Amino acid sequence: MKFPTPVFDANASGGKNLGDLPEWDLTDLYPSPDSDELKRDMVWLEKECASFAADYEGKLADLDAEGLLNAVQRYEEIDIIAGRIMSYAGLRYYQITTDSDRAKFMADCQDKITDFTTPLVFYGLEFNRLEDDHLAGLLDANADLARYKPVFDRMRAMKPHQLSDELEKFLHDQSAVGAAAWNRLFDETMAALEFEVNGETLSLEATLNLLTEQDRAKREAANHALAKVFKENIKLFSRVHNTLAKEKAIEDRWRNMPTPQTGRHLSNHVEAEVVEALRNAVVAAYPRLSHRYYALKAKWLALDKMQVWDRNAPLPMESDRIVDWEEATNTVMDAYAGFDPKMAEIAKPFFTDGWIDAPVKPGKAPGAFAHPTVTSVHPYVMLNYLGKPRDVMTLAHELGHGVHQVLAAEQGELLSSTPLTLAETASVFGEMLTFRKMLEGAKSQEERKVLLANKVEDMINTVVRQIAFYDFECKLHAARAEGELTPDDINALWMSVQAESLGPVFEFAEGYETFWSYIPHFVHSPFYVYAYAFGDGLVNALYAVYEEGDPDFRKKYFDMLRAGGSKHHKELLAPFGLDASDPAFWDKGLSMIEGFIDELEAMEG
Repeated sequence: MKFPTPVFDANASGGKNLGDLPEWDLTDLYPSPDSDELKRDMVWLEKECASFAADYEGKLADLDAEGLLNAVQRYEEIDIIAGRIMSYAGLRYYQITTDSDRAKFMADCQDKITDFTTPLVFYGLEFNRLEDDHLAGLLDANADLARYKPVFDRMRAMKPHQLSDELEKFLHDQSAVGAAAWNRLFDETMAALEFEVNGETLSLEATLNLLTEQDRAKREAANHALAKVFKENIKLFSRVHNTLAKEKAIEDRWRNMPTPQTGRHLSNHVEAEVVEALRNAVVAAYPRLSHRYYALKAKWLALDKMQVWDRNAPLPMESDRIVDWEEATNTVMDAYAGFDPKMAEIAKPFFTDGWIDAPVKPGKAPGAFAHPTVTSVHPYVMLNYLGKPRDVMTLAHELGHGVHQVLAAEQGELLSSTPLTLAETASVFGEMLTFRKMLEGAKSQEERKVLLANKVEDMINTVVRQIAFYDFECKLHAARAEGELTPDDINALWMSVQAESLGPVFEFAEGYETFWSYIPHFVHSPFYVYAYAFGDGLVNALYAVYEEGDPDFRKKYFDMLRAGGSKHHKELLAPFGLDASDPAFWDKGLSMIEGFIDELEAMEG
């Protein structure tokens, strides 16, 4: 039993006078934490889990096709109710992570649901013991059951890594005090951190935002404030990473996972060779992408050497104007409608019905995400909107996730969930549509240059930076297998990938070695990060097909989003004439970034 949880996207950034920012209305999930509806669902869930186990444990192999379909649909309904409760508890918590009542409510819900669903552990284990021929016969006999084949295929991919029923139940029971507890410690610690910058006390989000300020002294001051606080807490962050990596290694060993990355590849329904081809293509392209772009940027900033606080600096000619919420909304909605009015129509309720939580508030979780909740409700988008142009792109990104999640919900709970590698498709495509719309409206060569440079930086952050993150994680887990890692050990691993990916124009001031500590993906979802690069490369290739004028592109695109998790990436990309297992596929995506850098270099004359 898995509950829907958000994965945080890149950090948002900042400003003031933003207009009327929307906040979540969570009543579509439950009216309140003590509502009769929530109590009713808790009672139903406990009873139905026990009833499901009584009806089916030890009996799955004896079911005919109709009986197995009934079991699957009952399991799906349990998944919906458990997911609804945890979505509500989790979203309330992320609104104010420092509120101990909200934290307790979420923890209590998690504990109860873990207890209720423990009797269900048999289901996946017993299902995987069904003979292949027997299952194939059942699928042939019932078309409604055959619809769930992609779910069954993913379940059975774990067959070689399955433990005994007793051990699986133990792991399920102790999960709330394992990785989930360390995740919560990390989240609460991060939300409570305070940074002193020029006499002002700021949150992590607001301090990171200063790294995109025009004033170089402000950026440097923010960098030093971050480094100081990270260093003060580095032992705790090292303990979190050491423990999670060790816990993962123990479970991987018991499950006979050949590498620390295998579990992620299995859950993403992607082959290790495809990820390796992506990783190698990006690393080989570092000199043509990040090294070349940052050399250009150093020239624009009139610097011989760049410091890390210059990486996301605006260009000298860039306006520091604030984009209010109304303008951001119109920009993104116009771009979506320009692609297809249907896309804007799907996006509209996010703005009108309390599906977006935009303002920065004390204790609110940093970053941004789109949470699918459950297919019987709708997604919710969280932002920390502070009015920078990059925040408009973050809105376009998260709204893309939301549109994807709405369309995929048509598949039903078990088939709607998209593997992480494909989950970034609609979000990155939404960003590309918004960028192209803004580029079309550029009123001068200078404005075009700023837009292009910002897009290249976003793509470098999405592709180069995330593959560097992936390499860091690979090194971290490999090193942890040899023994406990000191903070200095982890710092050294971090720096080994930073210099390689950013290039020779950078110097790394003291303190930057600790900046691995605030990246939530390493804690929440090990090896998640390559999904960003996968998504960006995939969308660049998709967008090239769109620009070539395929008359059926829109229909194929919506079909792809509607498919959710019901098809493998090969099936989804085939209608577009694309194949991610072809190493040349990734070079095609990377060449789009190169093309933008070519144009920027040409502007230099």
